Amino acid sequence: MNAIIDLLKSHRSIRKFTNEPISIEQREAIIQAAQAASTSSNMQAYSIIHVTDADLKGQLAELAGNQAYVSECPLFLVWCADLHRYAEAVHQHVDTPVTGNAENLIIATVEAALAAQNAAIAAESLGLGVCYIGGLRNKPAEVSELLGLPQLVYPIFGMCIGMPDQEPLHRPRLPLEAVYHENRYTPNSSAVESYDETIRDYMNVRTGGKVDTTWTKEMAAKAQRPRKHMKAFLSSQGYEVE
Repeated sequence: MNAIIDLLKSHRSIRKFTNEPISIEQREAIIQAAQAASTSSNMQAYSIIHVTDADLKGQLAELAGNQAYVSECPLFLVWCADLHRYAEAVHQHVDTPVTGNAENLIIATVEAALAAQNAAIAAESLGLGVCYIGGLRNKPAEVSELLGLPQLVYPIFGMCIGMPDQEPLHRPRLPLEAVYHENRYTPNSSAVESYDETIRDYMNVRTGGKVDTTWTKEMAAKAQRPRKHMKAFLSSQGYEVE
């Protein structure tokens, strides 16, 4: 339909990168694109930490579940929900608390994600590859300590960026009819069943027949390993999270 839509539809997670560095101009363009993302009431409730120290990247890779590409990628960014800056602005004028407010928690988390997705698209438009690292939420307190995050700033995910050194298969998404509804929510179990078979075929090709799984099986496995550390960490930040 157009080049931008083609770019969006061609997204793949890249976990192997060449040694080609990211230029300052590329990095700044990516961050500026992130800053152009939509923001609720101009809160801009996020911060981005560029991790350049090799030892620090290694520690973050370990905390994220020993994901080596965190250490190896040319550019590693940590995206944080940031209500610290918001609180400082508010408290210049009133004593209204900003924690214990689910709306603020949602806004900060969503804004970090919106900015990050803008950055991902910008990076891919430059011929670079990206991979989100949600594993940082496994150990949010430890990550926060390493990065010197103040109260009310919490890590959402990392992002590896670099020149791709692999061409992974495009992971199929749910059928349109499984996620698109008109006027009222209408569950579509047949679309999910069809997708299960699509994912089984995809994983068979991707692993050379070594893995036999489906989307629903993967979701069931994911549900059995909740990130309890994130709940405790957010509670320490003043949020009541069930």
